[in-house]
Amino acid sequence: MIRWGILSTARIAQRIINGARHAENASIVAVGSRDLARAQAFASEHGIPLAYGSYEELLESAEVDAVYIPLPNSLHVEWSVRAMEAGKHVLSEKPLSRDPASVERAFDAAEQYRRVLMEAFMWRFHPQTEEIVRLVETGEIGELRYVRAAFGFNNPDMANVRWAAGLEGGALMDVGCYGVSALRLICGEPERVLGEQVLGGDGVDGRFAAILRFPGDVLGSFDCGMDVHRRTGLEVVGSEGTLWVPSPWLALPTPLIVLSRGDLEERFEPLPVDPYGRELEEMGRAIAGGDPVRLGRADSLGQARVIDALYRSAASGSAVSL
Repeated sequence: MIRWGILSTARIAQRIINGARHAENASIVAVGSRDLARAQAFASEHGIPLAYGSYEELLESAEVDAVYIPLPNSLHVEWSVRAMEAGKHVLSEKPLSRDPASVERAFDAAEQYRRVLMEAFMWRFHPQTEEIVRLVETGEIGELRYVRAAFGFNNPDMANVRWAAGLEGGALMDVGCYGVSALRLICGEPERVLGEQVLGGDGVDGRFAAILRFPGDVLGSFDCGMDVHRRTGLEVVGSEGTLWVPSPWLALPTPLIVLSRGDLEERFEPLPVDPYGRELEEMGRAIAGGDPVRLGRADSLGQARVIDALYRSAASGSAVSL
């Protein structure tokens, strides 16, 4: 049983708490906040035994084996490294970083201190995602041609951290990274990217759209936004068929993949499991000496390289080769 602490009382932490209830090897035992009263209130609300009035105090606790870090994007690497220096394993909320050098630094620390570090892309742990990959790899849609992804929502609160440049907010970092993750999972690593952004807040991308070219003349695109009507979807197009996934990231209200080939349509309905729980379970097995986590250095570094290239493309108005 891995004893988990949560670094912050961010709202997304509630999903990890719920996920731990479905995980066989995870228990949430502590929460840390910069305000002790806030930590105590959060702990009381969620039935967490320990509450600490600073992140440092939580990291010093002998009662905690691993930490989940849902802090703002700009703090992910800093606190991941500090946690591993303190002997804790780390599950960092996505994106770990937009800077490839920072990702390398974090995984170098994981190797130095012999800790497990993973970027928390929970959608990768859902049976729906695994079924998408299986259908593509077994040739159900023929040869891969094109992948299109979307993730958007409307957040008019300009005080929200997502709109803060200093905290590395922006649509690409918040939800566009799912599109990057999906295209890389299905198509591999891109050869060239082209990005366009519309700025908002204090200078972050409120909307972002991109085209990516992959080996084998496979094309991909995604769009994301924080000032749009809620939208989501993943389409995988092959030479002989198409996969359509209405809710690829959250699999809500129920998991569903629609396979179209000619005039025929087939529906796949994977099990509705909690991907946060599966994410914690895989971390726990790795910590206990099992197989390495599926989202290690290579995947996080690939994410950062693509995100960095997309931002450079949007700033320059030109395609960027990787």
